[in-house]
Amino acid sequence: MTQHPTQSPQFFLTAPSPCPYLDGQFERKVFTHLVGDKAPEMNDLLTQGGFRRSQNIAYRPACETCRACVSVRILAQEFAPSRNMRRVMQHNSDLIGTMHDAEPSTEQYSLFRAYLDARHRRGGMSDMTVLDYAMMVEDTHVDTKVIEYRRRGPDTFITGKGQGELIAVALTDRMADGLSMVYSYFDPDLADRSLGTFMILDHIERTRALGLPHVYLGYWVNGSRKMDYKIRFMPQEHLGPKGWERYTGEP
Repeated sequence: MTQHPTQSPQFFLTAPSPCPYLDGQFERKVFTHLVGDKAPEMNDLLTQGGFRRSQNIAYRPACETCRACVSVRILAQEFAPSRNMRRVMQHNSDLIGTMHDAEPSTEQYSLFRAYLDARHRRGGMSDMTVLDYAMMVEDTHVDTKVIEYRRRGPDTFITGKGQGELIAVALTDRMADGLSMVYSYFDPDLADRSLGTFMILDHIERTRALGLPHVYLGYWVNGSRKMDYKIRFMPQEHLGPKGWERYTGEP
């Protein structure tokens, strides 16, 4: 009897390890591989089901005693920036983001390294080499882009590109229903610009321009202060037992 290879993904479960966000908790993840011609379609379905992409892996939390990680997506077409967000946009009005294919560069890695050393020296990515970074960017089977943010130049209105030093970078997946922010980093010496907030606002505008509904932010970890910034971008939906539901800010 002839056997045909299955089209269904195979899922695997990691061993427990200390949670990087909540003290005393242990995390487990369920994951599968995103490879082949069906990877973009599978990435869409899995992201809508609460998974995140890292290189050619899609994963989501499968912790045994904790449900603090919640998938978040902004409703881009309904979004209205707060007064503080409008100030951030004005402060960074001299920047322009240029979208490129998912190709790494030494300039990107230098900025990435400076960001990690300043913000995440003890994090899980702190020992990433230039080759590790290259794999993070280009090991993708889906529609992934790099958006580089630089200051506007005198000929930006002609070329559409920024000029000068690289200030911030976003690694982003284009999906059928929006944009998914896979990873972003910025110059740690420019903290007054709130570049993390600015890049999210820029992705909201890009999503609106595409006529798509969602910006996926990954996981908000309830109880982790460093993740609280994600729930400032309202309105948004959280993925729960009943599916995606509008977040009201109530428990």
